[in-house]
Amino acid sequence: MSTNGGPAKAMTLRVRTRSEASASVAAFELEHPEGADLPPWEPGAHIDVHLPGERTRQYSLCGDPADRSSYRIGVLREPAGRGGSAWIHDSLREGDPLPVTGPRNHFRLTEGPRYLFLAGGVGVTPILPMLRECESRQAEWRLVYLGRSRDTMAFLDELRPFGDRVRIHCDDESGIADIGGLVGTPDRETLIYACGPEGLLREVERVAESLPAVTLHVERFAPKDPGLLGEQGPSFTVTFEQSGITADVKPGESILDVAEQHGLQPDYSCREGTCGTCEVAIVRGRADHRDSVLSPEEQDAGETMMICVSRSLTPELVIDL
Repeated sequence: MSTNGGPAKAMTLRVRTRSEASASVAAFELEHPEGADLPPWEPGAHIDVHLPGERTRQYSLCGDPADRSSYRIGVLREPAGRGGSAWIHDSLREGDPLPVTGPRNHFRLTEGPRYLFLAGGVGVTPILPMLRECESRQAEWRLVYLGRSRDTMAFLDELRPFGDRVRIHCDDESGIADIGGLVGTPDRETLIYACGPEGLLREVERVAESLPAVTLHVERFAPKDPGLLGEQGPSFTVTFEQSGITADVKPGESILDVAEQHGLQPDYSCREGTCGTCEVAIVRGRADHRDSVLSPEEQDAGETMMICVSRSLTPELVIDL
C-alpha cells in the first residue's frame, strides 16, 4: 500500500542528470524515458530503487513535488555498506535506465504552526522539500543540520538563502554536538522532524522524552533495534482474510515468508521493517511490532503492521491480505 493516494507504481526511469552534492553524496535526477509525468508525491516520500543482484534500496525524494517531470535523490556512498550505494556511485551514469517503485510516504509533514528539523548527513534529503512546503505555508521553522565536515554535507548551497534559520554544525569545527542544547525548549505546538544516522535519532528521542508534550517524527535508514529482528518468538496462526488462507507462522518464519509459501504476492522491499512497503491492515489480534516505521502511538493503535518483521502477541492474527 502507499500513503501517497494509491498503489505504488513500478516503473523504469532514466537518469537525466548526475551531479556531486558533496564529497560523499551523488545527486541523481530521474525522468520518464518518454517524457511522461511521474506519479505525484509529497515531502517525506521515498522511492525503492532496484539494483542488480536483486538488491533494493530506499532513497528519499529531495526535489520539488510540483515538478512532475523528474524525481531527485541523493545517494551517500557507504564504504561499510552492502554494496548498493557503491554500485550507484561507480556505475550509474546519465542516460542509464533505473527500475524504481513508488513513491511511498511514512514521513509526512503534518500541519502545524512551527517546526524544528534535525538532519544528520544525508538525512537532510527528505527535509529539503519540507522546508519549501513550510515556506509555502508561511509556517515558522528552523533547521539544525549536522555533519562530520562541510565537504561531506550535501545541498549546502540550497540552504544558504534561508539565512540564520539554518544552523550548520560540523564535528570537525565545533566538536560533538550537544543535541539537547541545539533542540532547546520548543513549545508544545512545535513539531520536531528528525532524519539521519541511528546515533543521532536515539539522542533526539532521548531529549524529546524530557520535553513536555512534544510531537516527534523520525525516519530511519536502518532498523532501530537489529537484535529484536532476530528474536524468533512463539508460533501463531495467521489468517489472510482476503485470500481465505489460514496457516501457522513458526519460529524463524515471518508472516511475509508464509504468505509467499501459500502463493500470495504481497508488496515488500527491505525485509528489515524500515521501508513500510509491506504494511497491511490488522483485522483481528494484536501485533508484536518490530518495525522502525510506525510511531509508538501508531503501534499502540494496532491498525496496521509490517509483515516482514512483526509477529503476533495473540494466538491468532487476522490481516487484510
